[in-house]
Amino acid sequence: MGIRVAVAGASGYAGGELLRLIAGHPEFDLVAATAHSQAGHRVDVVHPQLTGLDLVLAETDPTILADADLVFLALPHGQSAALAAQLPAEVRIVDLGADHRLADPYAWAQYYGGTHAGQWTYGLPELPGQRELIADSTRVANTGCYAAAITLALAPLIADGAANPADVVVVASSGTSGAGRAAKAHLLASEVMGDLSPYRVGTHQHVPEIKQATGATGLSFTPVLAPMPRGILATVTAAPARGVDPQEVLARAYADAPFVHVLPEGRWPHTAATLGSNSCHLQATVDVDSGRLIVLSALDNLGKGAAGQAVQNANLMLGLPETTGLSIWGVTP
Repeated sequence: MGIRVAVAGASGYAGGELLRLIAGHPEFDLVAATAHSQAGHRVDVVHPQLTGLDLVLAETDPTILADADLVFLALPHGQSAALAAQLPAEVRIVDLGADHRLADPYAWAQYYGGTHAGQWTYGLPELPGQRELIADSTRVANTGCYAAAITLALAPLIADGAANPADVVVVASSGTSGAGRAAKAHLLASEVMGDLSPYRVGTHQHVPEIKQATGATGLSFTPVLAPMPRGILATVTAAPARGVDPQEVLARAYADAPFVHVLPEGRWPHTAATLGSNSCHLQATVDVDSGRLIVLSALDNLGKGAAGQAVQNANLMLGLPETTGLSIWGVTP
């Protein structure tokens, strides 16, 4: 028997990607997968890409999940905390929702509403010192998808003193899977195809998470819905605080990071190159007119932005190499 893992919220896009990664993981045994409206259905009916995975989705019952060594919670925001509170303390948990990411109760109330459930260890291993904290934790809060792409681009520049933390502007495009699997009119193919549309302009819920993780104090963020199923491309700009080559700063920061790739000069990140991987691609330059630092960041929102990141965190929590069961390389075309 390997390490026993379970997934709550297995019928969604992130849940399905978790099941795929777990099925290919050399150390994990999937012992339970739960859902709400899809409970009672076979996994391969809900996720046809997982044909051959012989498992029926169960009701989301903590007694079913409590038998696992580690549980992934892929539930809607605001639903993880109550379920986590019912699981034994010795069961490790990686929460893909937002419930435990923020330290500030006011920020939670402002951007999400409701009662703040408290902060867990933040699940972005590439931040300084974070691998060790994750490895020593039994409760880890996975990053948001936009937050992963933007934090990896920005955090080293602020930590180095290269970027002004009070003057950061981000425009980022995301595939439709980032909005979840629930049927919504604005996500219909006929609405999305041939269109780019901004949403939650100036109010996106990942803003306080990004500020908390990067040290930014002023952040203007415009998210854009793109006509593709998955992927994020973020353009992160910041006023310079001193004269540096941002590419060199990023290269130093991620010299030993297996999943973060600072691309050679002249190559720019694009979403298809990261599809199906747990990698983030970065490229940086200085705007010749304004002098602002510019970093382009691309990742798979269901990979490094969600399920892949969760498996990376779980590996660290369980004493495994963080790359176990995860691909560095994307799938294209």
